[in-house]
Amino acid sequence: TKVGLPMLNPYLDKNASFNTGVNFAVAGSTALTTEHLLEKGIISPVTNSSLLVQFDWFKDHLRYVCSTDAECANKLKNAIFMVGETGGNDINYALLQHKSIAETQSLVHDIVNNIITVAKRLIDLGAKKLVVPGNFPIGCFPIYLNAFESDPSMSFDNNSCIKELNEFARYQNQYLQRALDRLKEEEETNNVVILYADYYKAFESIFDKASDFGFDEVTKTSACCGAGGNYHFNLQTMCGTGEVSACSNPNQLISWDGIHPTQAAYQRMAEWLIRNLKVFSCIA
Repeated sequence: TKVGLPMLNPYLDKNASFNTGVNFAVAGSTALTTEHLLEKGIISPVTNSSLLVQFDWFKDHLRYVCSTDAECANKLKNAIFMVGETGGNDINYALLQHKSIAETQSLVHDIVNNIITVAKRLIDLGAKKLVVPGNFPIGCFPIYLNAFESDPSMSFDNNSCIKELNEFARYQNQYLQRALDRLKEEEETNNVVILYADYYKAFESIFDKASDFGFDEVTKTSACCGAGGNYHFNLQTMCGTGEVSACSNPNQLISWDGIHPTQAAYQRMAEWLIRNLKVFSCIA
């Protein structure tokens, strides 16, 4: 609402209106294909609709909104494309399937390549404004805190977050930023705006000073909707299953289900990002 845009309807809802935009995201999806992950010994348990599949859906969608390449390019030049956040689930699945940080780090090159490939294809179709988000400080999320709390190879920082996982997320984000910088150089004569959305710093900005934003410092590493353990999270008893219930004060917690932030946390992140992403100034 801060930028005057409604919630975007999902592409697969064929009865929905797409007059103000369309959402191609899929819960649990990956940047890499299911086949690519399997080659690395990683199972994608939720969906086969990876980033490249979503891009194919976008191309199909174009057939209904424009009839020629020129007409499509004219429409796309005024649109804002959010390319992600993607790649986080690739990392989640690898780490939670007991891949080492070093093994998981080997995925980053291919994850970023797929993101850049999709960004280039959008630009080739006429896109002029792209926002590409990075990963969160995953070491602060209950799903990881629960999984690795007894792992002797992991250590904790002053925020009770896992240092090694946050270092990994920063590595992934830096790799992505360097790739985006190269793409910007390639496109600098084509009036293309490519911005990196720093989800890491946006999340960190509220996590570091949780109480200043109305969040409870004591439960900032706990899930609102979950059960058990030191972080109110258990992979076998997740939000939405069995008798699991939500906390009575979700606006005071940063984590909703141990994997995703609460709406209140997302709102604060969005406010930070809008202040730092000038591309939104044209419609705010």
